[in-house]
Amino acid sequence: MTEDDIYCCSLSKTLCHTSTPVTVGFYSSCGTRVHSLLDQIAGCMLKESIRREEAEFNRTHQRSRIPEGINYLTLLWYIVFYQPVITEVHLRRKTIEFLFIRFSAWEYAGTDKLWAGLVTTLCDHIRHHFGPLPLSFYHVVGSRPQFASGFTQEEWRLKRKTCYTTGGLILILLAGTGLATTALLVPGIRDGTVLKYLGGTFAAISGSGLVIAITPVIKNLLISQKKKIESMTSDEKFTSHLGFMSAVKNEIEVLTSFIYYMEIFERRRLRIVFEITCLDMCYPERVVGVLNAMNTLLSDRNAPFIFILVVDPSVIVSCLEQAGTMKGMADNGYLYLNRTVTLPFSIPEIGIKSKMRCLHEAFQTREDLMYGIITRNMELGVTRSKGNGGALVNIEAVVQEDQHEIDAMAVQYIHEAFHYLHSEQDCLYHYVPDSIIQMRRIVNTIPITIRLMTQQHLLRHNLCPREVASWVVLANQWPCRLSWILQRMEDKLQCQPPKDYEKTLMWDVFIETCPELYSKHKELQNIIALDGDPELFERFLSNDFPFTVQEGKKLMKYTVNLDHSIRYKMGELQALATLENYRKGGTNSEKKP
Repeated sequence: MTEDDIYCCSLSKTLCHTSTPVTVGFYSSCGTRVHSLLDQIAGCMLKESIRREEAEFNRTHQRSRIPEGINYLTLLWYIVFYQPVITEVHLRRKTIEFLFIRFSAWEYAGTDKLWAGLVTTLCDHIRHHFGPLPLSFYHVVGSRPQFASGFTQEEWRLKRKTCYTTGGLILILLAGTGLATTALLVPGIRDGTVLKYLGGTFAAISGSGLVIAITPVIKNLLISQKKKIESMTSDEKFTSHLGFMSAVKNEIEVLTSFIYYMEIFERRRLRIVFEITCLDMCYPERVVGVLNAMNTLLSDRNAPFIFILVVDPSVIVSCLEQAGTMKGMADNGYLYLNRTVTLPFSIPEIGIKSKMRCLHEAFQTREDLMYGIITRNMELGVTRSKGNGGALVNIEAVVQEDQHEIDAMAVQYIHEAFHYLHSEQDCLYHYVPDSIIQMRRIVNTIPITIRLMTQQHLLRHNLCPREVASWVVLANQWPCRLSWILQRMEDKLQCQPPKDYEKTLMWDVFIETCPELYSKHKELQNIIALDGDPELFERFLSNDFPFTVQEGKKLMKYTVNLDHSIRYKMGELQALATLENYRKGGTNSEKKP
């Protein structure tokens, strides 16, 4: 198991034993790695669910009841005529089913009712998971589960009032049908009108009662809870009404009550795992709205909700403190966040095994390299066999054969570069960032850099894949410092440098000129923020990968993952500083005489 597997497994087991509702603060400043971690947590929780299912079956010899086939009809029958009872048997059940809902706040960031998007997403997933018909029946005739009194083990109570009402309607319908049939078929009574009118009246009463009972069900089938809440939020007059949030809360209570009902029917616990992502990319007022919606959903002390709030704490705290509606409530955003989150979980730094696996997964996305060597060698062999059969050699075939050799050589170099990148025997992986996006940037940049270099005949046979991989990592991690070194190198090479200047280490160039870089800190503040750890930069250039000026000059031509506008801006600042020095020098010389 990797380090991430261990962390995710520990969190998932904790969530399986934690009483609900619970809000997990999934804290991370790296927004892309969290998705893979969430997938791992979901996988661990599903495995735990299967394990508990088998253990429960071995203990009780009873499987969970899934509402499919005949059980689906049984569920509808139970909703109409039975009320569930929470017994001691149900409370001892260990089997859990998890329903995962991933909510990306960024998809609703453009609307003023971001919190409504969270509630409607919940309603829509519940409706889709259990089906619209059971939920519609429950809306009309369903009963909220009640706790058992005493030591009874009966989980269902017959709803006598419903049974009497249904039985009465059926008797009236049968009586009306019997009277109408008698009035129509029995000789001597056929011409009478009393029985016909009496039978028609009974049939009309029973039919109207049936229509009255079915109409709300059909209405809830056509108009879901999602549509109800959306229509309420679109009405500005209604949203300003005092009972607006109360109406939304009533809809949520019906939903949670239905989940309790399904728990007893399915003979297992149900947990709704709500994963909220991209919240730190929204406006402050939207963030506050989502947190308020969470508090509405968590108002029920026994609500079966597990919220995983994936955020960067520093961003969320700033949003809470800037929101106008939170003045006086969240002047200290950290305190407010601590009151909301009941289980903080800060994602640790990525471990060696986890990083190696992420790099390997990133390599797998390069489908063009999977069987590149084999296919190109086969094509190369076919081309050569064709060329040997003729007396004249086609120039185009020679060019194509040469290109195949270049491509095959490039693929070989790319594989070697990837080997150095994720080898534990090499130190290069230490400088690869934790972000999966950054890993993919590096993995996608190495092939194009190597292909550009192998196309140049001078560099085809003296290319070092490890050198290229490390250079790509350098440009990806420290674009500001590398651009400064390259700019200062270019300036020096244009002014008749010393003979051995190209053998100078790039680190020595940086040490010599870094005071000038830091003197321009205000102008380059945003660019300097792009760089990674400065201590790692020092160890990279001074010890592990001591590039020289000559090597940097050679590799600069093929550096595609470095924004050249950074270097141009530095050149402009340096030119302005030079002009300013000339001006000051001229002014001083005029004063000396």
